[in-house]
Amino acid sequence: MKPDTRRPTLDTSRLDLASIRERLGSSQGQEYWRCLEELADSEQFHKLLIQEFPQQAAGWFDGVSRRDFLRLMGASLALAGLNACGRAAPIDKKIVPYVNQPEEIVPGRPMFFATAFPMGGAGTGVLVESHEGRPTKIEGNPNHPASVGATNAFAQASILTLYDPDRSQVVSNAGRISTWNAFLTAINDDLEAERLSGGAGLRILTETVTSPTLTNQLRQLLAKFPRAKWHQYEPVNRDNAQAGGRLAFGNNVNTVYRFDNADVVLSLDADFLFAGPGNVRYARDFVGKRRVRQNKSEMNRLYVIEVTPSVTGSMADHRLALRPSEMPGFAAAIAAKIGLPVQSTTDAQHSQWIDALVRDLQKHRGGGIVVAGDQQPPVVHALAHAMNQALDNVGKTVIYTDPIVANPVDQSASLRELVRDMETASVKVLVMLGGNPVFTAPVDLRFAEHLAKVPFRVHSSLYDDETSAYCHWHIPETHYLESWSDVRAYDGSVTILQPLIAPLYGGKSSHEVLAALLGGFGDTTYDIVRNYWKTQKIAGDFETFWRTALHDGVVAGTAFQPKTVKLKALANVDGLSASDASVSETRNSKPARQNSLEISFQPDPTLFDGRFANNGWLQELPKPLTKLTWDNAASSSFATKGEACELRLGSFRAMPTSVSRYILATAARARGRSETALASMPTPFELRTRPIMARDWRSAKSARNIRLPSTGRTRTSFKASITRNQKARFIPATNMRATPGACPSM
Repeated sequence: MKPDTRRPTLDTSRLDLASIRERLGSSQGQEYWRCLEELADSEQFHKLLIQEFPQQAAGWFDGVSRRDFLRLMGASLALAGLNACGRAAPIDKKIVPYVNQPEEIVPGRPMFFATAFPMGGAGTGVLVESHEGRPTKIEGNPNHPASVGATNAFAQASILTLYDPDRSQVVSNAGRISTWNAFLTAINDDLEAERLSGGAGLRILTETVTSPTLTNQLRQLLAKFPRAKWHQYEPVNRDNAQAGGRLAFGNNVNTVYRFDNADVVLSLDADFLFAGPGNVRYARDFVGKRRVRQNKSEMNRLYVIEVTPSVTGSMADHRLALRPSEMPGFAAAIAAKIGLPVQSTTDAQHSQWIDALVRDLQKHRGGGIVVAGDQQPPVVHALAHAMNQALDNVGKTVIYTDPIVANPVDQSASLRELVRDMETASVKVLVMLGGNPVFTAPVDLRFAEHLAKVPFRVHSSLYDDETSAYCHWHIPETHYLESWSDVRAYDGSVTILQPLIAPLYGGKSSHEVLAALLGGFGDTTYDIVRNYWKTQKIAGDFETFWRTALHDGVVAGTAFQPKTVKLKALANVDGLSASDASVSETRNSKPARQNSLEISFQPDPTLFDGRFANNGWLQELPKPLTKLTWDNAASSSFATKGEACELRLGSFRAMPTSVSRYILATAARARGRSETALASMPTPFELRTRPIMARDWRSAKSARNIRLPSTGRTRTSFKASITRNQKARFIPATNMRATPGACPSM
């Protein structure tokens, strides 16, 4: 059998064994290698690494590979079987070619279109592969600053949501099939009364908005109805990060990190390699500084302090696991060591760890980054900003710009204001664009109960979900691959979203719903987006600008410029942290006991806030680190699992021997803490509840009582980290019958 000459090989005869022995003799510490060629670190070896798995390598060589042979044989056998058992085509049916075939479409040859995947308000540039007018694959856009040619799992799987047969397919009124024209007639009748009052009873509820065109429409609507209100809410939001910026600088800022310039990175519970705006770009930049080559022997260092194991934590050179309640004090201790006027105390166990960290940060002044996680309280974000200022990182590795969010409000407070207005019957017309607030709103707000008091309720979404069931009108929403729009990236760059396929189920975009409220009943999304950009100051010919923006997938010159910020005095930052509303709601007023537990809520790594629960690819995607799939287990340290603590679940009282059946013990966790993905209660209890939201915890004031409202669906949406600081007692809202003190068997 002939050897495969197409595979790149190494010439081992050129190895200089003497130099290899000399290198091993002079090395310090342990070194690991897979072969002598890697140990020699020759130029030939690096060329082999590049040629081993290059992109589109299949087109470099002639001949038929084994994979191609099997593919052709399989297709031949399939066609032979179809010809044998299939029935003949009806004689009255004819297959005819195009009358006028589009010039750009060649059957079998894909086309690629630049657009952006919006999530959490921020867009990630993508290139979508299309076959004969049908999008089939999503990859990153190399020209886009947020993706630089890469994507994440959510963007890859979004193509499956496009073809989901469970998507909403018809306009419905009170649960009955209706039409778009009937909705326009109904909404126009109710808006007539609002025009007389200036829109006093009109409310708009959206998710996070960064789209310039959608922002312009909302501002036009507020100008037409001066007394109307626009609210924003998402269960996974950046309220704490925005509040931390206001605490540090007095105004809203957007923070952009340059990990490609950072030699030392300190993460305060920030999973920046996996989650948050710009995470794809950040992962590329961070790993780029971590590669070692012949002419580059140094690599960056990563310190991670976190409350639960994460993807970023798994990459850390130095990692420390803390309880959530310990994070603000630990961050203050680091800030005090750096030289900031912050009062702090730290135990001797971690003093050496902090001293070594601070020395490394100060040694690389101007070349470090301190980044705080979105789930951390505002005081931690303020301390991170202050440390970056003190270490001269601002302007080099940390850039501040204007917010990319059109209306940077506290979304939790905005939703509470809306609920208060509904409770007092001040809301007459409520239009909800996207989201599922009945499913995701904090339970103590009783959103569904107060929503029923609104005389005219409209909900636009991809699915006929829990919120749609409480509304008079449900409008099927278009997928982002079906409609024109625009969105900003993490640095402010704008991408114009272009559709790759006509709406499969006759959906309507948020632009069309708002256009109807403004009186433009026949406006298309193409006209709305294009007309907005015509009003902007565009240098040169507009058609050239428009085609270039669509082709490149990014509007040139739209990234926000760096801004100068001034740090406020932090003398009383510790007092501010104690009085901050978001922190006071999460803090248990009762003193912590030795064997108590502490819980922190975070988005699920594959289903996010539950919006991807119907996406089979993401449901079957193993969770990072634990590799759990289609399951809902609590994770804890080995020590916590074996300790004698009780877990009360409604009328069930599960002792450690029973709890251990659905607790997954893993390493890299602080003693006395555990973590679980909470969508429904653990499988043995056969409950169907909505996911526990972070705001549920805040609203409860104490970890002893968290009420979980029931729903008709089971969604794994949030994971909770439980640390021994507060004893958790979950009280399901569903009715259960069981013997007290007994735990159902697995």
